[in-house]
Amino acid sequence: MPIIFVDNNVSEHRKQLGLTQAQLAAAVGVTRRTIISLEKGKCTPSLLLALQLALKLKVNINDLFWLGGSANEKSDH
Repeated sequence: MPIIFVDNNVSEHRKQLGLTQAQLAAAVGVTRRTIISLEKGKCTPSLLLALQLALKLKVNINDLFWLGGSANEKSDH
């Protein structure tokens, strides 16, 4: 079974609101490193964190996160 990734545009929405990674991290109770990893697509947020981010960034969760390609598709690019 292929591994499916979760893609996001947290960085774009964060920047639109003029927030730094540190400010967003503090607002949702995680470290800046977590936000960096999330924005780079290196980790998948928990449902609770995804909902908190959507609320803080004032967007629908579906506009912030979506299912991406599989590991096989990513290695082809």
